[in-house]
Amino acid sequence: MWKVALGTNDLVQRPIEGYFDGGEEELMTNTIAESSAKQQSLVERLLEMCGGSYSPETRRKYYISGPQWAAAYQGQALFHAPTRTAVSPAEVMRHYAEIGIGFWTTHDTDVIRTEDLMTDRQTEIVAGLNKSLSENGLKCSMVTCETFFNEVWSAGPAAESPEVRSYGTERLKNVVRIGHDLGAKFAVYWPGTLGYLMQGVIDETQTLRWFAEALNATCEEDISYAKRRNEPTLKHCLEAKPFEPQAEILLPTTDAMIGFISSGLLTHPEMVGVNPEYLHELMWGGAPRASLARAILAGKLWHFDVNDGYRLKHDVDLPVALVNPLDWLNVLMLLRAHGFEGPFNFDYKPPRTTSNWGVFKVSFPTAVDRFIVFWEMAGEALADPVIHEATEALKAGGGAGRSNDARSIFEANKELLTLHELISHRLVQILIGSHKGRKFFGTH
Repeated sequence: MWKVALGTNDLVQRPIEGYFDGGEEELMTNTIAESSAKQQSLVERLLEMCGGSYSPETRRKYYISGPQWAAAYQGQALFHAPTRTAVSPAEVMRHYAEIGIGFWTTHDTDVIRTEDLMTDRQTEIVAGLNKSLSENGLKCSMVTCETFFNEVWSAGPAAESPEVRSYGTERLKNVVRIGHDLGAKFAVYWPGTLGYLMQGVIDETQTLRWFAEALNATCEEDISYAKRRNEPTLKHCLEAKPFEPQAEILLPTTDAMIGFISSGLLTHPEMVGVNPEYLHELMWGGAPRASLARAILAGKLWHFDVNDGYRLKHDVDLPVALVNPLDWLNVLMLLRAHGFEGPFNFDYKPPRTTSNWGVFKVSFPTAVDRFIVFWEMAGEALADPVIHEATEALKAGGGAGRSNDARSIFEANKELLTLHELISHRLVQILIGSHKGRKFFGTH
């Protein structure tokens, strides 16, 4: 997860006061408006030429959630000024409903100012959010706690200071209450500041114990609050990220999170699972599909953040399948094969080159449509007769029987092993449509 600082874009260029008279300024405004309309018309025409879009009704059939922070992202970053203006939660919800995204997710401080948390103002805001959700036919599927942006987290939510830790625990407990009040089923925690910048300044084991204490108190709050409301408890999901914002992260991977859950430090480990993010697993050089497989085996894959990017790079959070389409086909084959159907949370950043209008007219609709295509393509690949027969032949083996003769076993299987490459070729064929007769002809 990552934080969006909402507010007025103070960097928008404006005419210097007094430089234009009223008529010239109005003429410039009209010219810009006409140019924008022409550009939007061009984008819409080319998007229609692309084809392959789904109806909002079809999109709602998939457990896809749209985060408040993703749609409201203004394009700012460490070296980047904002390129888009702020977008309110009500506006985000309205656009999601129009697109056909049926679920909405949020950080606490995406929608409630830090100083308004745990006050009567929070109650008013949550009521307003529920009203907007109902008006747009959306559901809140997940809430998450911001423990990385505010200055109070400069040393992390499990810092040495007992005041910071106490505040951090109250924030986590408050997010549980917000989640129940909004009808969410999941809570996600990204402890991005759980770590250090300088060597030797913290005791890692103590920090992890403090973090566990906060999660234990949060689960107890969930049990109590859910009981009072006669509701099931939330599913609490830990999200790992190998880099940023600390130089050294204590729980950098999904495997580390699973190990932490089973460490004996948690009093309710059955309430805690993981929310892997595709790019977070890719960033450190790992294979997202392998990380997901290990989470499945542990019974802890409860939530999945969807995006794309590059190995051993920073957290670019690109839209799904624009960088690694073949890998995404394989990831969704794994998830379909093991019965995982979501939530799929679109935790990505619309590129800085995309306009406010383009975020909802191009970025989110095309991202959702690509995901649906790859999900259905994964089902086709799992049922493909070539892949099925090749896989079954490999599992049957070469017929050498039980033997201690390595050479004879190899000789009996060596031709079968060529099927590994054939299967990969078949997946590429499915990806580009050549398995259905599509061919490309050049000038030769």
